[in-house]
Amino acid sequence: MQYLIKSETAHPLAKIAGKLGIALLAATVVSGCNTLSRLSDIGETPELTEIKNPTHEPNYRPISMPMPAPETARRNANSLWRPGSRAFLKDLRANRVGDIVTVLISIDDKAELDNETTRTRASSEDVDVPGLLGYQNSLGAILPEAATPDNLLNLGSTSSQAGTGAIDRKEKVELSLAAVVTQVLPNGNLVIHGRQETRVNYEVRELQLAGVIRPQDIDNSNEISYDKIAEARLAYGGRGQINDVQQPRWGSQFIDILMPF
Repeated sequence: MQYLIKSETAHPLAKIAGKLGIALLAATVVSGCNTLSRLSDIGETPELTEIKNPTHEPNYRPISMPMPAPETARRNANSLWRPGSRAFLKDLRANRVGDIVTVLISIDDKAELDNETTRTRASSEDVDVPGLLGYQNSLGAILPEAATPDNLLNLGSTSSQAGTGAIDRKEKVELSLAAVVTQVLPNGNLVIHGRQETRVNYEVRELQLAGVIRPQDIDNSNEISYDKIAEARLAYGGRGQINDVQQPRWGSQFIDILMPF
C-alpha cells in the first residue's frame, strides 16, 4: 500500500524520467545484440549475400500496370514471316523470364536554381466620428481619458518580407550491370532486376537496379541504356569498416531524434 501511494504522488518529471530510462534500456539491449554480432566479426571480411531468386524475397510484389487489349497473332499461309516479329531470324535478345540484359548506367545531372523574393506593404487608416447620436460630447463622462470624436480610431500597419534560395547540385554515375528478366507484362514489356556486390578488403559495395523496359529498346548487343528504363530504381551503397566509421553512433542518432532543439 505504501508503494502505491508513492507511485500515485510521484512527480510528473519522475514519470517521464522513468519512461526515458525504459527506452534507453531497450535501446541498449538492441544495441548490445548488434554490438556482440559486430564483435564476433572482428578481423573477418564482410560476407557477401548469397544469390537468391528476387521473386522469393519477402518484400517482392509483382508489378501491375495499365495494359492495352491483348493482340492475337495471325499466321499467313505459306509464309515464314509472322506479323509483329522484330526479325526474320531468331532474336537472341532478352525477351523471356530468366534472360539476362546488360544495363549501361550513365548519369550526369546538374541543376542550378537561384530564387529571390521581396515584398513590402504599408497601410494606414484614420476614422473620426463627429456625430454619435448626439452623445459625442458625453464621451468624456464615459471614458476617463476624455476621448476626442474627431480622432476616434487610427490604424496603421507595415509588413516586409524578403527570401533568397539557391541550389547547386551535380551528380555523375557511370556503371554497367547485368539484370535478369523477372516478369513479362501482358503488353510485352519486361520487368528487370539486377544486383551486384563487390568486396575490396573489408568493404562491400552493392549496386541494385529495378525497372520496366521495352524489348524494342534493347540493342543488338543485348544492352540497354539507363534512361530507357521506366520506373527505374537505382541504389548504390556499401557496408563494412569504412561505412561504419562514416555513420554516427546509435547514441548520437537517438539523441538527435529526441532533442527538440
